[in-house]
Amino acid sequence: MTKTNQSIALRALALFVLVFAPLAPLQAQEMKQMALTDQQVAAFIAAQKDFQPLAGKLLEGGDKPNDSLLGELETISKKHGFAGFAEFEDVGANITLVLDGLDRKAGTYTDPIEKMKTELEDIKKDTTIPEEDKKLAVDDLTQEIAAAQPLQHKGNIDIVKKYQGDLEKLIVDAAGDSPPADAAPAPAEKPADAAPATPEAKPADPAPATPAP
Repeated sequence: MTKTNQSIALRALALFVLVFAPLAPLQAQEMKQMALTDQQVAAFIAAQKDFQPLAGKLLEGGDKPNDSLLGELETISKKHGFAGFAEFEDVGANITLVLDGLDRKAGTYTDPIEKMKTELEDIKKDTTIPEEDKKLAVDDLTQEIAAAQPLQHKGNIDIVKKYQGDLEKLIVDAAGDSPPADAAPAPAEKPADAAPATPEAKPADPAPATPAP
């Protein structure tokens, strides 16, 4: 599945967008950028436990999930305070747009467009890439840059950062493996207490000398 042709299943479950398919720049042109609120991000996180059981159905449904499944998506979205499934998608896409440019260690944000431009220059300078492959990569990335939108609502950065830990946990739980490479390392596990050392045996007192007759 290409970045420019994400299925509705991956766009629908923003959790899966975060884990398996980072927001495509071409989708950024289609998405509705919006100013996020704390309530929306918290509701998005809380909704994941209800959406997760539908993951298999969403993937099976592909680009055209059936009416029954769409009804379930609407019901879950409204249960968590969204106007409908479309709003849930928009909130997830806007969260992803911030996470895509967020340095999880430093906490700084770089617009994904700038990151792509840097990547493009790196590819152009890389002499180890075969020319044919390089041309394809350059053309593809150039198209993505041209189609991408910069982040419109800068206030979303601080809001998403507040929930960064919870969002990272969603990614780890869904992927079933280690946290993202740029996440802070987990604290070292405390070793089990060692068994107390066995005290050395006290040597027996020497026998008293026998007096001479």
